Amino acid sequence: MRSAFLLLLALGSFAAWADVLEGRVIGVADGDTITLLDSNHQQHRIRIGGIDAPEKGQPFGTRSKMNLSNLAFGRDARADCYKVDRYRRDVCTIYVHGKDVGLAQIEAGLAWWYRKYAHEQHPRDRVAYESAEDRAAADRVGLWQDKHPVPPWEWRSEHR
Repeated sequence: MRSAFLLLLALGSFAAWADVLEGRVIGVADGDTITLLDSNHQQHRIRIGGIDAPEKGQPFGTRSKMNLSNLAFGRDARADCYKVDRYRRDVCTIYVHGKDVGLAQIEAGLAWWYRKYAHEQHPRDRVAYESAEDRAAADRVGLWQDKHPVPPWEWRSEHR
């Protein structure tokens, strides 16, 4: 009984700090960061949750940014935000025309599923992201064409 109460409390807490933003994507910084302009003309810098895309200096970094631009730039989007990161960006799942653009980045082989933060994702998203990454790797799509693709979190630690 106590564990059920704690679960309900935790779920209620999630709903209390979850936020939905709607607006137009007016900027794409890289393969996992956008700027959303809401109806009040407020800009929101958003880190797409659940993925980590190659950095600009990495192989496929430019392609990843271009793909995200093709998916989202200039389009209306909904951001389901669930945290603020250490750089004060909202961390959100982004939908354009109902399509999860983070998942689309993984399917295109232009982002990794960021397993380190999988616990923050909805269980169905964890399954979808992992499956998409497995398919992209098996099919050698995008960055999986490299024999030894270097995940961005490893690349960043080597280039500090």
